[in-house]
Amino acid sequence: MIIDIHSHTWQFPEHFTEQFRQQAAQFARADKELDLSITYEAYRQSAQNCDKTIVFGGKARLSGLWVDDQYVADYVKTHPDRLIGFLAVDPTQDGWQEEMEYGHQELGLKGIKLLSMYAGFYPHDERLDPLWGYATEHHLPVLLHTGTTFVAQAPLDCTLPRHLDPVATRFPDVKIIMAHLSHPYEGECAVVIRKHPNVYADVSALHYRPFQFYNSLMLVQEYGVWHKLLFGSDYPFTTIDASIEGLYALNKMLDGTALPRLHEDQIDALIHRDSLDILEL
Repeated sequence: MIIDIHSHTWQFPEHFTEQFRQQAAQFARADKELDLSITYEAYRQSAQNCDKTIVFGGKARLSGLWVDDQYVADYVKTHPDRLIGFLAVDPTQDGWQEEMEYGHQELGLKGIKLLSMYAGFYPHDERLDPLWGYATEHHLPVLLHTGTTFVAQAPLDCTLPRHLDPVATRFPDVKIIMAHLSHPYEGECAVVIRKHPNVYADVSALHYRPFQFYNSLMLVQEYGVWHKLLFGSDYPFTTIDASIEGLYALNKMLDGTALPRLHEDQIDALIHRDSLDILEL
């Protein structure tokens, strides 16, 4: 079984401001032409062995991204046997609580996606307590973008893993996933997921920085938290197949060195982990 817990859906370029698109193009990888268009058929071409996929849009007025939850729900309806939709809220905007309740109760979306840095808020701000309380009451997992960005107006401090520590202390029953292993703040991420039983991290969009990825997973290995990692792709930025290939290639680049190896059995377990069971989905 392979579960992709991190994929996107949106209409490109309609769901982005011109400023966001320009910034994204400026910092696109040199070896990859920027193309953020999404179709489920294109996703499946490089995800043949994927059984289920969690998908979301995103809301961050500050950075110039806004995907209505209805769009996500309609996307999920095209392949309801394989897709699980998450709603999104931007707590800096009026009406976010009503949007959250509508996305869950009326649209049937199963979790919450937050873009703390992109929207410019702190997840531990007490003004968000209604969100964490709602997620607790309704057993909704919450996945947050953590880590770097190319968006100039997005405050990096809002993305630090340490800000999930007080959240998990006050709301210990919420399943929280920090995306991208919080790179380049992987050390903080490792100690937060080790500390809190219901806090996890995903490994999406990390394989194309292989040496950094190796060091990140070595931190995970040394802290003993392999079991707290969940597999994800971050489509359309990369794919399931490329992500799996990248994971298996990490030890190969160490040939001829005395560097310690990542545990291959743990890499296998990560790729095939039943994240839906962990997240109660």
